[in-house]
Parts: sequence; C-alpha cells; structure tokens
Amino acid sequence: MLAGTAAEVPEVTMGMLVVFAIIVAGLILFVTEVIPIDLTAIGLMVAVILLEPWTEVGAEAGLSGFASSATITVLAMFILSEGIRRTGLLQIIGDRIIQLTQGRPKRLLAAFVGLSGGTAGFINNTPVVAMMIPMVVNIANKTKTSPSKYLIPISFASMIGGMLTLIGTSTNLLASDVSARLLDRPLTMFEFTHLGAVLLLVGAAYLLLIGWRLTPERIKPEEDPMETFEMGPYLTEVIVLEGSPLAGKLISQAHEELDLDLEFVRMRRDGQAMSTPLGTKELRPADVLLVRTDRETLIELMGLQGLGVTTQRDMQKKDVEAWEEGRELVEVVILSETEVVGKTPQDVGLGSQSDATVLAIRRGSGVIHRSLEDAVLEGGDTLLVQASEEAIQRLSNDRNFIVIQEIDTPDFRSNKIPVALGIVAGVVVAAATGLMPIVVSSLIGVVLMVATGCLHPNEVYPSVDWNVIFLLAGVIPLGIALERTGGAEYLAQLTVAYAMHWHPVLILLVFYLFTALITNIISNNASVVLMIPVAVSAAGLIDANPFAFVLAVTFASSTAMLTPVGYQTNLMVYGPGGYRFSDFFRVGVLLQLLLAVATALGIWLFWGV
Repeated sequence: MLAGTAAEVPEVTMGMLVVFAIIVAGLILFVTEVIPIDLTAIGLMVAVILLEPWTEVGAEAGLSGFASSATITVLAMFILSEGIRRTGLLQIIGDRIIQLTQGRPKRLLAAFVGLSGGTAGFINNTPVVAMMIPMVVNIANKTKTSPSKYLIPISFASMIGGMLTLIGTSTNLLASDVSARLLDRPLTMFEFTHLGAVLLLVGAAYLLLIGWRLTPERIKPEEDPMETFEMGPYLTEVIVLEGSPLAGKLISQAHEELDLDLEFVRMRRDGQAMSTPLGTKELRPADVLLVRTDRETLIELMGLQGLGVTTQRDMQKKDVEAWEEGRELVEVVILSETEVVGKTPQDVGLGSQSDATVLAIRRGSGVIHRSLEDAVLEGGDTLLVQASEEAIQRLSNDRNFIVIQEIDTPDFRSNKIPVALGIVAGVVVAAATGLMPIVVSSLIGVVLMVATGCLHPNEVYPSVDWNVIFLLAGVIPLGIALERTGGAEYLAQLTVAYAMHWHPVLILLVFYLFTALITNIISNNASVVLMIPVAVSAAGLIDANPFAFVLAVTFASSTAMLTPVGYQTNLMVYGPGGYRFSDFFRVGVLLQLLLAVATALGIWLFWGV
C-alpha cells in the first residue's frame, strides 16, 4: 500500500502526550537557550526516566546514551581530530594554497571549498572549520579580498563534506546507532560516500557559480580592525593634567568613584608603558592613559576630572600597538557550546587587570562598545582584544576561542604528520573492512595518538567537546521513549494520512525538508534522534524502504544552511565574516533545496524507495 487513511491514525495515549510534552519543552529550551543545550539534554533524560510509567524508559535505557557506541565514537573522534590539528597539517596546506592559486579569488574559493569539504569526511567538520577560519582570513588579507566571501562557503562545504563517511559528523554516528536499534542495520564507513560525493560536487558547483555572487562582502579587504569594529569614537589617548582630581588616586579607586562606562586600557609614564594589572597603579600628573569610552563620557571627564586629549584624530591599529612593544590587536572568536558562553569578558580573564583587554564585541554585523565588563558572551561573538604575545598564545591554545591571526606555534608536531594520518587511516580501514567496530578502532586510535606522541596525555581531555557528548547521551533516551510509547508511529500515521496519494519519493523529500527545517532551529543531533523513528514508521506504513528514510533524515540533519544558529560551523563564521542573520538564508536557501532534491533522487537511485 502507498499510505494509510486518516481513520487509521491511532488514538493518542497518555504516554504519547507525556513524551510529546517533554519534546515540546525540550524544543523550546533548545531554541531559546535559556540554559545550555547540553544541560537541557540531561534534563530531558532525567524527565524521561522519572516519568517511566508513561515514557516506558527506565534508568537502564535512560542512561544508555552514555554507553552508546555513537557517544563513545564521537568522543574518540574529537581526540583523533585534535591529534591531526596538533601536527599543523592544515596550516602547511594553507601556505601552499596561495602559491597554487596565485591569489586569484575564484581559485581560492575552489581551494577552500575543496579543502573544507574533503577533509571534513575524515576529521570532524567542527575542528576543520576552526582551523580554517584564521587561515582563510589571513590569506584573504594577503590577497586583498574580503574574508566574508569565503567563510560561509567553507562552513557549508564542511557540512556537505561531513556526509562523505560515517565519521564525518557526530550526526552520522548517532544515526547509525539509531538505525541499528530500529532496523538492525548500522551505517558502515563508506555506506553513503558515493551520494556524499555527488552532493559535494553539487554544493561546490553552486558555491562557485551562484553562491559566490550571493555571498556579501561585509568586511572590506585589509580593513583596519579599528574601522571594522567602529572604534573611532570609543578609544582615546588622554593625559592627566596638573590639578586633576584623579591625581594621587589608584586607578581601581578612580574607576569605582567615577562609576562611568569607562575602562583604563593602558597607562604610560615618562614614555614607558606600565605593567598590568593597572588597578594598583597611582595616577600622577603627565600620566598618559588609553581609555575606552564614548565621546559624551570623555567630554564629561575632561571638564570635571582634569584630563586632556593628546590627539584629535581617530586611532588606528598601528597607534594602539605602538603603545607597548609586544602587545597587539587581535580578533578572537567565541566558539558556541563552550564554557565561556554566558560569562562576561572579566569572568574569563579578559580585562584591563589582565594582559588581554576587550575593546569591542562584534555580534554578526553589529558592534557592542558599551558596558563591556558586563556584556554576556555568546557563541559566534568576535572580540577585538589588545593582548600580550603570551596572552595571544594562551588564547590560541584554548579550545574555547579561535584567534584570527597567524600564530607562530612552535609546538606544532609536523614530524608526526605521517604517524597521525596513518593512525586515522588505520581507524577508517579497520572499521570499513569489518575487522572491528568503529567504536573499537577509534579507541585504539586514541591510545596510539598518545603512545606515539602525536598528542600529550594532558591534551586528551581538553580536546573533547563535552557539551556534544552530554547532548548525545541526553537526547538518545528521548528517541527511545518516542518509539516505545507509539509516538513515532502516531506522527508517521499522521504524516502519511495527508500524503496518501503521493509517490514515496515525494514523501521522502517531505521528511528531508522537514528535518532540515527543524535542524535550522534546534540541534542537528536532537533532530536526527527525533525524526528517524518517525521516518522509519512512515516507511513501514507505505511499504517503502525504511533504510532510505534513515538516510534522508541523516543527510538533512547535517545540512542546516538557513540560519547561523542551525549548525555550529555557521555560528563559528558568523562573527569573523561580519555577516547579518539573513545572509545565511540568502546564500543557503537555494542550496538547501538543490541538496534536498539531489538527496531524494540519489537515495531513490542508489538504494531504492
């Protein structure tokens, strides 16, 4: 049969209502991010267990997400990706790109798309984009092109490239786990590589021919960051005049008494910069201060506190960096779903009392200049930071941040490149040939990364994105509850009832589009867990190939191209590109539709529906 009828839709049970209520509450929390999404996932897991009489999921099944092969494999892949990153392989490739492309924009775009898409199949796409952002920005500056023209394309390419192999994204591994539970058919290493390659070619062609024209040039080539962050009216050099009420006071005391949106960034006495922290320094006449404040507050200070402006022109990057040798202006991106999100710059050690001071925050195309000490950091924020060489190095090694600058990183282990690549290749081959499950081969790979010195023991735990691990473990029980209570079958019956005369390929396309839509709003891992049981039930109702529907949902969950919040790599490029929220829809909507059609037809051709 092609479909059921409206009359065949089963009655809603109390168990279904309870699970639906938990899902709705979860969706609201995922979208609003009132609390971090990993904590939301754990809360959902607890709710499912506590409501066992209705959800039919007890403690053992509720905690199964932590023992899931998908969760363990994702954890291992984060560590393997870090082992590759520590070799500096992508940086070496980046150096070669300019030579091979001769700095021509279209050739650069092709190289970036090929590198991002090609490597994302074997290294988790999130660290791929994290490594590529500073490389792309620096190459764009050297070739006098806008980095905005390249950053959305590399994010999109990394998403599509993640569908080349089972280990390309955490979503694939999670889908494999769910498919094994429902159909007793896990995904193999190269199960869908041929379709992924087709989609990568389609995506690359679109990005080169159409996406290039639609991607806006938000940041001008080689633009001074002082101009990019509109710092002209907010950063000024002043001098303490004779008779100033501030003379004789500690900077911390003056800051507290003034109670203004003002920050003393640096201080110079007798031509020499004073060391940090500045709070304990006493102000004296003729001291020169670099202050961050607006013009109105500055005029008030000059009139009441005896300060004079040393220059009338807007400061540039070279002026700020000339203040103290060894301190530079750098842009720092906040990664989403990390421990610094939700904190203030001061909470994470970025302030005038440290060796790294935040001067402004770019959030998409907008810039925040006021009340920076109390500004709550969000994923995708780009900070303009004045920092010492040591602080820049520290930030570049911190997985919460991406420093958009060429960093001299002496700890790159380039001599380990063959070893690290060999280990990853071994993991892939062992799993692909059926020699051992992917969870086993990946864990062996982790041990070998440390044993061979590609990774140091103290680098293992920080390399894991624990938010993703807890998210996976938390949402898996929700999918089990949806299946056991009959909620998945109910939703499938409801869907099929309104598409009873449609061809199965069209129903497959509907599932793809709906999954892609909700993935643009919530987590890709949450959408794949919720949608696969529904899709499999729908396939059974129309006597279609359930594995085809698993693949459609899996591919759709990894192509969230309509919003910057739909996928972590989109949020990572949001700030550095200076994009507007609508830019992702503008570039991605046609690509999303092209991929939907190509995926549905490809599944029909390769696996049948």
